[in-house]
Amino acid sequence: MPALSRADTSLLGRWWWTVDRWTLLAIATLIGFGYVMMLAASPAVAERIGQSRDLFILKQVVFLAAAGLLVVLVSLLSPRGVRRLALAGCLAALLLTAMTLVHGVEIKGARRWIALPGLSLQPSEFLKPCFAVVTAWLLAEARRVPRFPGTLLACGLYGVIAVLLKSQPDIGMLAVVTAVFFAQLFVGGLNLVLVGLALAAFASAGVGAYALFAHVRSRVLRFVHPDTGDSYQVDKALEAFGNGGLLGRGPGEGRVKDVLPDAHADFVFAVAGEEFGMLLCTLLLGLFAFIVIRGLLLLLEESDLFVVLASAGLVTSFGLQAFVNMGSSLHLIPTKGMTLPFVSYGGSSVLAVALGMGMLLALTRKRHHGEVP
Repeated sequence: MPALSRADTSLLGRWWWTVDRWTLLAIATLIGFGYVMMLAASPAVAERIGQSRDLFILKQVVFLAAAGLLVVLVSLLSPRGVRRLALAGCLAALLLTAMTLVHGVEIKGARRWIALPGLSLQPSEFLKPCFAVVTAWLLAEARRVPRFPGTLLACGLYGVIAVLLKSQPDIGMLAVVTAVFFAQLFVGGLNLVLVGLALAAFASAGVGAYALFAHVRSRVLRFVHPDTGDSYQVDKALEAFGNGGLLGRGPGEGRVKDVLPDAHADFVFAVAGEEFGMLLCTLLLGLFAFIVIRGLLLLLEESDLFVVLASAGLVTSFGLQAFVNMGSSLHLIPTKGMTLPFVSYGGSSVLAVALGMGMLLALTRKRHHGEVP
């Protein structure tokens, strides 16, 4: 296949020379590491629940391949195409999230999933990237057209999503969505007094969640006082990091995956720490940080407020999800069932993150005057 030339005016040629290839390479590296970690962590989990050793591997191969394709396809869109996709995706995700309250599968007291042949769909995962883009459009339009009630509509959309997530309940997802919305308001020029009030409201909501939801209170108490409750998974995760040391015990030599129920999902970072050591975990942390920082740096010369707000929301969601997963494994924050982007097992999560990263790549592509906004 001949190399793409700068003179190539085909859709693929224009995409290749305008997309941020460093971010694309970092995403591809994370997807590749996701394959490695499924080979390392999932067979032991599958055997423990009486399934075929290859069950999770085969599923995740399909999910990650679809995620890679989705990243590329979505990154081909113009900003207008991204807006339209986000509007349609947000509406569909809202309807499906509402449906989980009626027809959802209940797991550990929460209704967050819809059962489909061969997999369970978590619609709220897709709310994160779509919400970030839709609210960015509403806030940008409010600035461009003073009479347009964009800020009010964005707050109303956030309120609807907050009610749905509280009803499931999924307080962790609600916290991420809230952080994304506040980040966009701050980047959009929210008054510092209002920023302080927003932070106070966020803290008050955290106190309210602690008082109202037993599972939130239990996780916080186990974090503050590990000896007072069941901290088995966190203890084993910390033990795994200690066993891994600097270079790790070697691929396949880890033991934590044999005893942790969520070794392939929420605690996959602990498996990485035990088998590949601190050096590779630091590299993995660096990849996530690079994508976030690179995404923010690309916005410094951007004049389109919609692109700035949407990209800021997308990288906030991506970075916060990675931090919550790794922070939980390292006992830096209370445990929260949130996947490590592209690395943990989970179809809904992988595809939703791929959608968000595809949107980020599409919005940050180099464009010239006269192109579709």
